[in-house]
Amino acid sequence: MNDAITDTSGKARQGEELELDRLGAWLRSLWGEAAVRDLSAEQFPSGHSNLTYLLRVTGEAGDTRELVLRRPPFGNKVKTAHDMGREHRLLSALHNVSSAQQGIAEPYFEKAPKPVAFTEDEAILGAPFYLMERISGIILRRKTPAGLALEPATLSTLADRFIDTLVELHELPYEQIGLASFGKPDGYVERQVSGWAKRYEGAKTDEIPEIERVAAWLSANQPKTYGASLIHNDFKYDNLVLDPGDITRIVGVLDWEMSTLGDPMMDLATALAYWIQEDDPAPLQTYTFGPTNRAGSPTRAAMLEAYAKRRPGTVPDDMRFYNAFALFKNAVVAQQIYARWKRGATTDPRFEMMIYAVRMLGDTAENVIATGKL
Repeated sequence: MNDAITDTSGKARQGEELELDRLGAWLRSLWGEAAVRDLSAEQFPSGHSNLTYLLRVTGEAGDTRELVLRRPPFGNKVKTAHDMGREHRLLSALHNVSSAQQGIAEPYFEKAPKPVAFTEDEAILGAPFYLMERISGIILRRKTPAGLALEPATLSTLADRFIDTLVELHELPYEQIGLASFGKPDGYVERQVSGWAKRYEGAKTDEIPEIERVAAWLSANQPKTYGASLIHNDFKYDNLVLDPGDITRIVGVLDWEMSTLGDPMMDLATALAYWIQEDDPAPLQTYTFGPTNRAGSPTRAAMLEAYAKRRPGTVPDDMRFYNAFALFKNAVVAQQIYARWKRGATTDPRFEMMIYAVRMLGDTAENVIATGKL
């Protein structure tokens, strides 16, 4: 595998380093002294919410195991927004861990990372955290990695696999998996609208009238619910891991922190909101999450049509509410991130620019409401 095109980790950002002595002691308490001779940690640089680290654990026999550690952001005050136990429970269910431990079960969704361990003991790292197996591969982000050819035909095929994977997730039998209590599908849309509006008010730093108008419109124009599914709520290219030998093959889906049971149209619209296309205005091009604006990548309308063909009867004729809500939600997330920077909870320089994303997403949501254009 060419390291130049894989998802790489590096030195932890200042103030976000892990306490390796305490972490190593905890790991030895789980696996024994011989299993943890050396321990090192690096931080994955991307992501704006929960923090993700690569651990290399070397045993006395010289074997090295790579694991990924997830923990809430430093300075976090909203525990329910960064629930490590909830993420661990979901991944355990998707991998059918309880049955798999008996050697009799296959995972329900093998593209999810396999969980390894979880603790609520904040004395170790200052917050609950969990470990999972690393899924190695290529992750497409804003800039195409050096040495990676993305031909139009490749991007077209990958977009099809993108929709296939989202449909696969939405059609999982969540009750059979043991996730019937993972969320409350009834009233999901109403709770989302009111909940994200409250989150915005809680993180508000600037007066942005377009966000206020969008929130009011969403509250007054809620549709009926289009079924219930397990939804990811952050489905985009930079949360997918691709096979280095065939980059049209998706081998991993990451960052499940916002997943729940709810209206799958909310999930679809969120994915489309991230899908910046070639003819979008220049300001939007700044916020791509992969090569969705490159030749060969379908338009948002084509992606919506592809999903509708795979799940007939599940997509409403008018998606304005869902599309506007997805943009509003992304704006609130950006506002929360900016608020953490503004209040001094993080010094990450990326976060300072998030206020511009809030304004732009508000403008785009108003345009969707007015025109219906996806």
